Amino acid sequence: MTEEHLRKETEKWLKKIRDKLSVVGANDEKGKGILKNINAYVEDCEYFMKRGDLIRAFEAVIWAWAYLEIYSGEGILKSKSV
Repeated sequence: MTEEHLRKETEKWLKKIRDKLSVVGANDEKGKGILKNINAYVEDCEYFMKRGDLIRAFEAVIWAWAYLEIYSGEGILKSKSV
């Protein structure tokens, strides 16, 4: 994987998770804690991107995405009413 390809993939997943997080809420305190952790991974991704550490940036955004998918599937996180 080239550096440019890794950067583009990371930016793609970062945009996807930001979009998804804008419409996701928590059902309870546990869910709020999970959302806090997911957002921390997103912030970590941004931090690593700014420093050019693309491997850690990609890893952070994939962890964020994984947690979002897992806990949404478990019903702990839900789509917000619009």
